[in-house]
Amino acid sequence: MTEATGEVPNQRASRRGIWGWMLFDWAQQPFHTLVITFVFAPYFASAVAPDAARGQELWGLATGTGGLLIALTSPVLGAIADASGRRKPWILFFSVIGVLGCCALWFAVPGMENLWPVLIAIALAVFGMEFAAVFNNAMMPDLVPRSELGRLSGSAWGLGYVGGLVSLVLVLGFMAASPETGRTLIGSEPILGLDAATREGDRASGPLTALWYAVFVLPMFLFTPDQPRQRVVGAVREGLKRLGTTLRRLPSERSYFGFLLSSMFYRDALNALYAFGGIYAAGVLGWTIVQIGIFGILANVTGAIGAWLGGRVDQARGPKTVVSGSILILCASCLMVISTTREQVLFFAVGAGSSLPDILFFAAGALIGAAGGSIQAASRTLLVDQVPHGHVTEAFGLYALSGKATTFIGPLAVAAATAWFSAAAFSPEDAQRLGVTPILVLFVLGLALLPMVKAAKLPVNA
Repeated sequence: MTEATGEVPNQRASRRGIWGWMLFDWAQQPFHTLVITFVFAPYFASAVAPDAARGQELWGLATGTGGLLIALTSPVLGAIADASGRRKPWILFFSVIGVLGCCALWFAVPGMENLWPVLIAIALAVFGMEFAAVFNNAMMPDLVPRSELGRLSGSAWGLGYVGGLVSLVLVLGFMAASPETGRTLIGSEPILGLDAATREGDRASGPLTALWYAVFVLPMFLFTPDQPRQRVVGAVREGLKRLGTTLRRLPSERSYFGFLLSSMFYRDALNALYAFGGIYAAGVLGWTIVQIGIFGILANVTGAIGAWLGGRVDQARGPKTVVSGSILILCASCLMVISTTREQVLFFAVGAGSSLPDILFFAAGALIGAAGGSIQAASRTLLVDQVPHGHVTEAFGLYALSGKATTFIGPLAVAAATAWFSAAAFSPEDAQRLGVTPILVLFVLGLALLPMVKAAKLPVNA
């Protein structure tokens, strides 16, 4: 690899091919919205695990394990995929793993004693769903010219947030009900005879995610163009050889290496913030699943808007500007979250029964959604700027490695911090609140490394 130009062939896929690729984000986002953040994760912590702090610890263990599996294998498989050409068979393989993992979440009943089957299902769901995204992301540079990648990535990510919003409204409005009232967010009984007492509506978020993904990922398989098949014989050896060359030269490629390091920290911080946001709200603020769901709806609305606007800013000013601004907003949002309890707002005491903690937490969620949507979309285009076209899948494999290398460290750090504060005789609420402080540290590290990164100069009329 000689120079990180990010140049791609000046070609354009058909409209339905582009929309098929964009629908992958629509298909996958309910996994992050329903399972990882707003429905299943807080349900697991509040009803399946022994208590909220232990639930946060176990959730970090499961998601961190899935991230570790991706970190160990994604660069190798990405390099092999570049050598063999096609990406869709890889997407199909990992999609099956992710779908099966999501379906198994149905069996996570309240108060169950043996949690290992659920933890394994969570880890497999993370492994399969996120690995499928590695290969789908690598298809992006072949769809439009470089000058349009920012808008394409932002629009796709915005579409994904809309998909997450629709699925969340469906679950909260018609499936997940309060165990006390037996009613959903809109005041009706759960559909399909789902039992509120055993939390079947919350558990059904896993199978619904699997079904949603299986249906809406089909247009990508049917219409989006894939790379032509190259020689299969020797692809493994060739892929490993190319990866070895890249790894040897990577430290000397300051911008590429700096981007991988920076994104490793800020993306892990964002993922941990998503993963523990609902759990935090349930344990520290005492929010119900319905309140967390409203929080999720707000975050998805602002996420769609943020991703769409970020894509336009990306096209006009470049992705690095979007990433830097988003990190600053996320740091401020993280401070808002850490400083908010039922008795405090921004570390200042509030009266009993005050609604200010809820209002501030909703505001933080809106900012997290907007900045999270824009930073993830812009990161895809900033990565493309770092590598030649023939190494894109390998680059997204290394991108997954750089993210997953701390995706297991981040949740495990939150788990360890929570356990330490619990052992230090802090109250469960304070242990859970202080346990998320490693997230802020990761954001700061990501921002500090970003000046090393260069973005491609776009045409003036781009």
